Amino acid sequence: MEAAARRRQQPGAAGGPGAQPGASFLQASWCSLLNGFRSASPVWGTTFTWPTTSSHPFSCSSIITFIMGASIHLVGDSVNHRLIFSGYQNHLSVRENPIIKNLKPETLIDSFELLYYYDEYLGHSLWYIPFFLILFMYFSGCFTPTKTESVMPGAALLLVVPSGLYYWYLVTEGQIFILFIFTFFAMLALVLHQKRKRLFLDSNGLFLFYSFAITLLLVALWVAWLWNDPVLRKKYPGVIYVPEPWAFYTLHVSSRH
Repeated sequence: MEAAARRRQQPGAAGGPGAQPGASFLQASWCSLLNGFRSASPVWGTTFTWPTTSSHPFSCSSIITFIMGASIHLVGDSVNHRLIFSGYQNHLSVRENPIIKNLKPETLIDSFELLYYYDEYLGHSLWYIPFFLILFMYFSGCFTPTKTESVMPGAALLLVVPSGLYYWYLVTEGQIFILFIFTFFAMLALVLHQKRKRLFLDSNGLFLFYSFAITLLLVALWVAWLWNDPVLRKKYPGVIYVPEPWAFYTLHVSSRH
C-alpha cells in the first residue's frame, strides 16, 4: 500500500491521463522553439572544429547575433508567407500589392512597410553577416597536412548538391549575393594561401567549398534564365540582378491558378 501511495503522489507522464495541465503545452512550446531555430542548424556543428586561434568571445557573439537575426527574419517570413497564401504578390512592392493598398486605416500600410524593411535589412544583416562569418571561421579550421585526408567519402558527394541548393536559396531569397561572393573568394584565397604551406582541405572543407561552387553555378543559371523578365527587372533594378524565388513564384506560378 505504501508503494501504491507513492505512485499516486508522483505526477503523471507528460501527455498521459495524470499529466499536469501545462505539461503538453510546455512540450509544444519547446518543440516550437526548436523548430523556430532550425535555420541555425548548419552552424552548431561548426563550433567543434573551429581553429584554436579563434577568439571564443567573438565566436559566441557571432552566434548570438546570428540567432537574433534569424529570429527577426523568421517572424518576418512567417508574416510574409501567410500573406502570399492570401494573395500577396511578392514581385510587387508593399504599397502596390492589391491586398495591401486597400487596407483601412492607411497607417496599416506603413506598418507593413516597416515590417518589410525591418525584416529585409535589419533581420538579414543580423542573420547573414554572422552566418557567413561563422562559416568562414569554420572553413579556416578545415585544413590538414596529410594529402590522403583531402578526399570526400562517397556518401558526402550525394549531399553536395542538396547543400548547394540550400545555399542557393539563401543567396537568392536573402538577396545576399555580394556577401556570398566575397565569402567564396575569401575561401578560395585561403585555399591558395594554405596550399603554399602544404596544407590541404579535409573532407569537411571540401564539402563546404564544393557546396559554394555549386551554389555559384546555380545562381548563374538562375540569373541567365530570368535575365529578360521585364517584371522582375523592374522589381530588381540594381546592377546585381538576382531575383527572389518567391517573387518568381507569385509572378509565374501562383498567378496561373
